Amino acid sequence: MVNPMDGDSKGVYSIGAVVRMLGIPAQTLRAWEDRYGHIVPARSAGGQRLYSRDQIDQLRFVREQVDSGLQPADAHRLLAERRSTPTGVLGIERPAAHRSGSAMTPDIDEAAFVILIAERDPYAADFADYFLRTEGYLVRIMLDVPDVERMLKQDPPDLVVIDLMMAGGAGLGLCRTARKYTSIPILAVSVLDSGDTALESGADAFLQKPLEPLQFVSTVRDLLGTSAFLRQRSQRK
Repeated sequence: MVNPMDGDSKGVYSIGAVVRMLGIPAQTLRAWEDRYGHIVPARSAGGQRLYSRDQIDQLRFVREQVDSGLQPADAHRLLAERRSTPTGVLGIERPAAHRSGSAMTPDIDEAAFVILIAERDPYAADFADYFLRTEGYLVRIMLDVPDVERMLKQDPPDLVVIDLMMAGGAGLGLCRTARKYTSIPILAVSVLDSGDTALESGADAFLQKPLEPLQFVSTVRDLLGTSAFLRQRSQRK
């Protein structure tokens, strides 16, 4: 059940992905959830924690308060106070969309990132390729499972997007292969609501098709640690 204090953002990220994105240990995330009850991720049918983008922002806010010297209880209390205001905002300005050269663009070189799209549908692959290349990423498309496995083992990309329905459902095996041989972020996608099995197979996040372009690109940026509003803290250091 989703905490009613959260927005309508759907759970996307596994707890492991949140640990990597925010640097908050999993045991701390679970302790904060149990002790304070302000940031409660959705639970999948199989009991997997699924954090929304709103909750990523909230956790980042709490972490920054703790890093500045507040006790966790006080940081969560401040979070609750901020969320109870009429606007319910945390002082985080979200860009409507990332555009190269905009004022919201992080000072990074997206061209340094290689993204592998493992797809069964060439049209869906072209769709994803277009939006990722628009953001400046280097994209490789592979439609055959053996080719994907070879790249994951020999020349892993920075992130892989895996269609779980590849070759009649071989995408789950690809998730396991990617997790076995690499530590790269894995974004699983499917026309079916397969988030549970995707996370159990090693995926960091799951999106159901048809993909919404902004959500897709934002999820990729978050998993790579290059989201404008998730990088604000590191840019200030």
